[in-house]
Order: sequence, then structure tokens, then C-alpha cells
Amino acid sequence: MHAIDRKAVRDLWAIKGQAVAIALVIASGVGTFVMSLNTLKSLQNSQQMYYEQYRFAHVWSHVKRAPLSLARRIEVIPGVSQVQTRVVVDVTLDVRGMAEPAIGRLISIPDQRTSMVNDLHLRKGRWIEPYRAGEALVSEAFATSHHLAIGETVSAVINGRRQHLTIVGVVLSPEYVIQIHGSNLLPDDHRFGIFWMGYEQLAAAFDLDGSFNNVALTLGRGALEPEVIRTLDDLTKRYGGRGAAGREDHVSHRYISDEIRQLRSLGLIAPTIFFSVAAFLLNVVMTRLIGVQREQIAALKAFGYTKRQIGMHYIKLVLLISLAGAVVGIAVGSVLGRSLTEMYTQLYRFPVFRFEWNTPVMAGALAISSAAAVIGTLAAVRRAVRLPPAEAMRPEPPAVYRPTLLDRSGLGELLPQAARMIFRELERKPLKAAMSCVGVSMAVAILVLGSFTLDSINYIIDFQFTLSQRQDLLVAFPEPVSASALYELRNLPGVVQCEPFRSTGTRFHFGHRTRRVGIIGLYPGTRLYRLLDERERLVPVPQDGLLLSSKLAELLDVRLGDRILVEVLEGDQAVREVPVSAMVTEYGGTNAYMDAGALHRLLREGDSLTGAFLTVERDRMEEMYRTLKNTPRIASVTIKEASVRSFQDTIAENLGRIRFFNILFAMVIAFGVVYNSARISLAERSRDLATLRVIGFTRAEISAILLGELAVITLAAIPLGLVVGYLFAAWAVTGLDTEVYRVPLIIHRATYGFAVAVVLAGAAVSGLLVRERLDHLDLISVLKTRE
Repeated sequence: MHAIDRKAVRDLWAIKGQAVAIALVIASGVGTFVMSLNTLKSLQNSQQMYYEQYRFAHVWSHVKRAPLSLARRIEVIPGVSQVQTRVVVDVTLDVRGMAEPAIGRLISIPDQRTSMVNDLHLRKGRWIEPYRAGEALVSEAFATSHHLAIGETVSAVINGRRQHLTIVGVVLSPEYVIQIHGSNLLPDDHRFGIFWMGYEQLAAAFDLDGSFNNVALTLGRGALEPEVIRTLDDLTKRYGGRGAAGREDHVSHRYISDEIRQLRSLGLIAPTIFFSVAAFLLNVVMTRLIGVQREQIAALKAFGYTKRQIGMHYIKLVLLISLAGAVVGIAVGSVLGRSLTEMYTQLYRFPVFRFEWNTPVMAGALAISSAAAVIGTLAAVRRAVRLPPAEAMRPEPPAVYRPTLLDRSGLGELLPQAARMIFRELERKPLKAAMSCVGVSMAVAILVLGSFTLDSINYIIDFQFTLSQRQDLLVAFPEPVSASALYELRNLPGVVQCEPFRSTGTRFHFGHRTRRVGIIGLYPGTRLYRLLDERERLVPVPQDGLLLSSKLAELLDVRLGDRILVEVLEGDQAVREVPVSAMVTEYGGTNAYMDAGALHRLLREGDSLTGAFLTVERDRMEEMYRTLKNTPRIASVTIKEASVRSFQDTIAENLGRIRFFNILFAMVIAFGVVYNSARISLAERSRDLATLRVIGFTRAEISAILLGELAVITLAAIPLGLVVGYLFAAWAVTGLDTEVYRVPLIIHRATYGFAVAVVLAGAAVSGLLVRERLDHLDLISVLKTRE
């Protein structure tokens, strides 16, 4: 080992406390990077392999009733690779041990097992046997939630008749990696299950012999999806086609795609902030270390070391710290990545989904952390190598001492001597004080960033499920029904309020943008489903025109007054221009609303409804559930209380676990920043403090001077840190903004208080550690400095 390298090791040992703190900051950035991007790669690889091996469809279309012979015409559409015609129907389920009704989706499959679009992966059990009545395969998520075993039965109301479904196999489908019913925005494995039955049996039950009502297609390489969708719509229009859709409109696929986008954002935003803090700390440490080692640098130059060798000496020192932090970060990030992956296995159902070590991610983490470290210290190293030996041999010139603002104002006489010394030091070295203040403020900011998501989640729950949606139940019919059905709903047991709605599927066209959107028609005076703006003010439904969610307006790039071309996907599939009359705020989905009367006119129909919002007496809820289970014309029942629990078990749990990791890293960074500031101040002022001890100051008095300076810097940094934390959170919110759901920028006082409390605690612990060193200050060695 060269002599200069041995010096690097000694220097590293001399600043081991600061080095460990900086390494932990780097480890936090690397850990977040590795955790997020490795989990992202694992999710992407599992998704891609599953889609390819099990032939996940590219295009779907739902029709009212079409003959099987139509499949041959669909197969010859240019670009179509494989066609699967099916019967798909939603029914009400009665599951053992469950008071409320569940929603079941019945999907037909060939009676004899064969290769098909959206093929099934058999987890356990067997395939259905031809002509065995009632045999069905069930989705693993639903079976796991209800502890359903092979051979158990579930009751379903099929076309008005109660029928028992016997479970013979538990399966996975690429079409339902995550199970979300159309009336919900979130998965609910307990109340929504998928069942696959033989085609002959299911078609006969719904009078669809020789027919189908759903078709799924895979496309070949180079196929033009928009052209395939347009041709498929033309073929199915006469059979009640409701508009073909691609993967981007598929709920399960879109949910996973949005999760991937959020993981990518998490893997970039948080590490960027952490690495920036680490670079800042390294800059401060190296600047002050080089200032202390001026004479050593001059001696090295006198012994013949070149500028490049001296510069590389300090770069190696920084890289050693960075490498240690990166190694720890990779290890911690891998452990946390496995934990995150285990959480995702409960949400996403893949045949194989495990955490994978991704070499490019590891290499990227090492490269980025090293680059951040080098960039952070480059300016300090440049100053070191440019320092002429003759100048470096002399001690750094003392600061210019002149009366400070405190002295000139006369207020200094009112303060104790220690306080005057603190404020004089801060005023005479403003740059140093400002850098320390910025460092501590970053600790506060990172804690705010790591904690604010819980506030946002709680606000979403309150906004969406208390202020906006006030119903207890949402009841939906499989097809539009006459207004007389409203009287039947009002006569259900325990109903207090019943407000109907009419919904329909449409395509919106504005310029070159097209979105598949459901329009919900609300009746005047609706109180159970309230539309609100971002300030929680009620937005009335105009007699004409559309109300768009702000996210939908953003995706279409429309403004108030713009006219959207609305293509209805039912009935005679009318196409009309409709103006945008208002915007509403929603944190889930992309919906559009109209006055129910205006929607009836758009559809060219009389009064009809597709569902209703109900409030029910609490003590009669179970009676209501029993009645709904046996009501034949109801396709689905959505329970608001269950939706809230589902939200808390999915979005809230995901963000909550990520929040825990962020807080963990933020607390490490907070302590590292504050401890570094305290240790650097001690290193810089050790001679001054030793001098004060020699002339008669007590240990308590010199401790008050140093720790008082740290306290002033910390208190000054807190307001700045709260502002910067708000800006960091605003940046993070942009990465959590997807079609499936949005996270508002909500930060409560308790979150700010938590950030302040952690930083103050870090300052207190750092102060105690520094005080311990002050108590053992070697006065003789400190004062042995050549003037």
C-alpha cells in the first residue's frame, strides 16, 4: 500500500463518525433505489412471462348476442392471431359464512381442455368434466379469501334460478391478475369472485345456445390495434356490440401498469433526494477536512506528489465512504424488496412471482451513488489541488473581526456572554452557518416527504366515502330496466332512501385523443352521490352538458366549454357532440356525469335506470342482504363499508408499507445530517474551545457555546425544512398520479410535528455525543498548532 493510501485510511478513521453517518445516508438512497426498481423489474418480468405463456388477450368486445359463426369472420380480420368466443355474465353469490351477497362473474370455457386465449393456470384440483352439471373452476383469490376447498359448493342466482356451483379446481387467469369489478375502483377478493364453467352448460342457462356475448382476441406482431378494434366494432354492431377495447382499457392490466409507473417514480424521486443530501454532506465534510489539512497538502506537494495524485487521494476517500454505504444499501434494499414483493403476491396473482436480483439495477445503484459522492466533493477537491504549497504552509488566515450587528445594535449587552459568542460566530461565518442550516432543513424535509402519504390516504377515504358517496349500498342491474323497478327497490326491507341512476358505456373523441368512458346519469336532487370540486363544494348537475373528473379532462386535454364527440356504445350507438359544462374532483377512476334526463335524450330512450343508491336502517342490514341474495334481476351489490375496508387493505396498505420504509430511511438521514453538523462544528472549533478552557471557562460553559450554536442552526432550519418538505411532497404526488387513483397533497400539522420532533431528538442525541467528546478534550494536543 502506498503512503498516500495509508494516509487515506488514517483520515477515514479520524472522521469515522461522520463517515458512518454519510454512508448511512447513501445507504438510504441506494436501499430505496434497489427496493423499488428490483421489485419493479420482478413485477414486469412476471407480468410479461404470464401474458405470453397464457395468451393474454389484446382486444375484447362485449355484445348482446352473436352467433358462433361470427367467429370465423373475426378470425380473418388482418392482424388477428387467435379468437375466443365466450359467455360472460355477472351473478349474485351466496357464500358460506358471509352475510352480504357477493358478486360472481361466470365465464364459459371449452368443455374439453384446449389451448385458448386467456388460458388458465391450474393451481389445484382438476379441469371440469363435460356435461357434469354445476362443475366450476374458481379464481385463487376468491377461494383463498373464503377458504374454499375442492368439492365445496357456492350458490349463485343464474338467470333467476338458484344453482349450486361445485368447485373442482382453483385457477389463475392473466385476465384477472387483480380482481376488480366494474362498479368498484379497488380489488375486493372477498366479495368478487371469478368462476369458469363449461360453455354448453352456461350458454344453456342464459339462453345463449349457439351464441356468445363476449369475444377476446390476440394479435400478431405488427398488427394495428385501432384498425382491429374499428373492424370488430363494425362486425358486432348489429349484434348489440358495446365497443371493443384494448389492453389499456382492461382494468386488471391498467391497475398493474399504474403500479409499475408508481414504483418507477418511487425508485427515482426518493433516491434523487437522498443522493442529493449525501452529496451535500460530503461537500461540507470534505471542504472542512481539506481546510484542516492545508499544511498536509503542502507537505505532499513538497514531497513530489502531483495535483492528480492528491486529488485522487481525496476522491478515493469519498469513494470508500460511498462504497460502504452502497453495499449496506444494496443489502437492506434487497431485504425490503423481498418484503414488498411478498406484499404484492397477496395482491397480484401470478403463477410465479418472486423477488429477482437484477444486476443492472445493482450496478446502477453503485454508479449513481459513486457519481453523487464524487460530484458532491469535486469543488472541494479542486480547491485543494490548486492551493499553492507556499500558501498552504501558512495557517488559514483568521476571520476579519469587527463589531457585529448584535454589537452595533447594543442588544449584545442584554445577552449572556455565551450567547454573544454564538451569534458573533454565526454572523462572521454566514456561509458556514447557511450550509449547516440547509443540511438540517433537508433532514426535516425528508421526514415530511416520508410521512405525508398517511394524511393523503385518510383524506381520500373521508372525501370519497363520506363527503361524496353517502349511500350504504349500490345496486346494479345487468341491463337497463324501466323506472318501475325503482318502486321495487324502495320496498326492499329497511330502505330509507333510494336514488336511481342511469349509466352507459361511451367513447369520447376530442382532437386526436380517444378514451373509453362510462357516463353516469344522475337525477336532480340526488343527495347520496354528491359531486364535489377540489374545495369540497357541491357541483350541481347542469340540465345539459358533461361533468368530467379533473383527471379525465387532463387526459383528454379539454377545458370548460369544449365540445366532445360522444360515441354511445349501446342501442343504436348514436354519436353526438356534447359540451363540457363543469369539472369535479375524484381520487379514483376517470368518470363522466350528466343529468339523467339529458342522458335519456342522448340515448333516445324513455325513463330507465341501471341501478340505484340505497341507505338502509342499520339493524335491518342483514335482512336486506338475505333479500338481495334471492333477488333474480340484480347483477351486483356494492357495499360502501366493504369498499372502504378494501381501500384500506390495498392502496392504504401498499402506501403505508412504502411510507414505513421512507420514514425509516428519513430518520437515518435526519440523524446523519444533524450529527455531521455537530461533529464538523466540534472539529472546526476545538482549538477555540480548548483555548477557552485554558483561560478559565468550565466544561459546561464551552458546551453551551457549541451546543447553543447547534441549537440556533437547528431552530432556524426547521421552518425552511417544512417548506422544502412540502415541495418534495408536491413532487412525489406527481409520481403517484395515475388513472386508477390519485394521491392529493395533504399534510397535517401532526406530520410536520413528527418531522420537527425527530430532528430535535436527533439534535439532542448528537449534542450528547458531542458533549461527551468535549468532556474529554485533550487541551495540550489541541493547542499544539504552529502559528
